Amino acid sequence: MALSVRPSARRGATVSAVALALLAGLAPAATAASAPPVSGAPDSAALAQVLRNTMAEGAPGAMARYTGPEGVVTKAEGVRDRVSGAAMDTKARFRVGSVSKTFSSVVLLQLVAEGRIKLDEPVNTYLPKLLPDDRITVRHLLTHRSGLWDYTEDMFQQTVPGFEAVRNRTFGYRELVELSLSKPRTTEPGVAYKYSNTNFVVVGMLIEKITGKPVAKEYEKRIFKPLKLKNTSYVHPDTRIKGTHARGYLHPDEAGAPLVDSTEQTVSWAQSAGAVISSPADLNTFTSALLGGRLLPAAQLDEMLNVTPTDAAKTRHYGLGLRRYDLSCGTSVYGHTGTVQGFYTYAFTTRDGRRSLAAMANTSNKGSANTVLGGTLEAAFCGKAPAAQASAGQASGAARGFATTERGAASAVLAPAEVDLPERNAH
Repeated sequence: MALSVRPSARRGATVSAVALALLAGLAPAATAASAPPVSGAPDSAALAQVLRNTMAEGAPGAMARYTGPEGVVTKAEGVRDRVSGAAMDTKARFRVGSVSKTFSSVVLLQLVAEGRIKLDEPVNTYLPKLLPDDRITVRHLLTHRSGLWDYTEDMFQQTVPGFEAVRNRTFGYRELVELSLSKPRTTEPGVAYKYSNTNFVVVGMLIEKITGKPVAKEYEKRIFKPLKLKNTSYVHPDTRIKGTHARGYLHPDEAGAPLVDSTEQTVSWAQSAGAVISSPADLNTFTSALLGGRLLPAAQLDEMLNVTPTDAAKTRHYGLGLRRYDLSCGTSVYGHTGTVQGFYTYAFTTRDGRRSLAAMANTSNKGSANTVLGGTLEAAFCGKAPAAQASAGQASGAARGFATTERGAASAVLAPAEVDLPERNAH
């Protein structure tokens, strides 16, 4: 286990000339005074226990980094490389999966702020004849209400064979959209939330059509450089993760089958829906900057935060490429979850951007591990320990509520993790 606590050293609001030009004359979106109160300092011991529990559910290693007024807390358990035995390192890079969707949303909403695209305009206005229904708007993509079939359902019907078939492939955006359009739509446009990676493939197409530049260049110009995210990159279709990084390990669908090292891949099957690489510190900086009003004008951030419930308990919500989780202590946190072969990620912050958490486990296709890793949110933002010795079945199937630890302290019972990518070994 690794532990580090140091005084808070939040990065300054240094913004490039490009971002300054974008934000000139526009008021920040929100202040701490308008944000809901937060409850509980981070529970360092509970955070470490969550990571150990995640390993007990099949992850070779796990890590978390919290930053807030109390300072910076880092925890790491297990290994980042099963062959060398290298310990998990909170400075390591990894694939963030669907957290990429928030990066893509920020770029698109900056284009909205610049008057270059409209949220409620049909997608076909900008990409003529791409979609079979002119009622599908840009907003429907960002909110997962387009009804476009998620092509990954078929692509990863068998997890490891599906992954190996695309590991080194390079797809075009249209090729992925065509895979989706080969199936019936899941809902009428705007009617219901239905998560689909197809939506953010189309978002990538829009960004490239409007700007005339690759998504990688727009991420770099509009987010990575202004925020000085030195460990964040989008290298598609390169298969490597440069520098110190965690290796990812994919669980096969068959019980007891050996883990598959899934670190090197193009992630071309996801691209703007899931191919960003980052680190815990950079994710802390990104989510804090976003909710702190440093990346979007107030109007666009308000649009992003206009969320609707996605679960029966109404504790989980989705806005425009952004999740909101309502925790057991009454605190709401904003960010995104991520799944890509070999990695689970949580990257969330409070409404004022002052308290942020990034957590990662280097495995996937093991839903119980993902669910348990979600306990880092309760430990960090509510100061609550996980329920003692929670089993995989309890973690995966429990309704949201409260339990009691062996110490007698209140503890959140976790709802099943969000499914950002089809998984066949969920328990």
